[in-house]
Amino acid sequence: MRKTQARKSSNDMPRHVMVVEDDAVLGMDIEQILRAAGVEEVSICATAACTLEQLREQRPDAMIIDVHLADIDEGWGIAEMVDVVGGKPPQIIFQTGTPQDIPENVAKLGTVLAKPYAPEELIGLLRGKRKTGFLAALRRD
Repeated sequence: MRKTQARKSSNDMPRHVMVVEDDAVLGMDIEQILRAAGVEEVSICATAACTLEQLREQRPDAMIIDVHLADIDEGWGIAEMVDVVGGKPPQIIFQTGTPQDIPENVAKLGTVLAKPYAPEELIGLLRGKRKTGFLAALRRD
């Protein structure tokens, strides 16, 4: 897991974003996009195991999760695990080249962003309403 500090921002971006992506080049591209948009802290995890370990230590404000990782083919399981470790659930954005394959009940856990996408789409989602999905709705009840 790689963690970097970006410049402090006064905009409405989340302070800390965790990127769960096993493609190192894509992970670095996303990090650059986030830093340029003013995200203060970016954590990158390439595996579900790394992600779970980091979630035990820190709670990001948002997560960008690749649905198909090298060690787990259903990356949405990570979103389900977020609730297990407790705390305030982060905003979740799933990124995938096959959005039609995500079950409807899983899509409710966050926002689905179809690859390829423009950087502005990702930033728009992070700046928009903090959709935290089904798990957050359950916790409020």
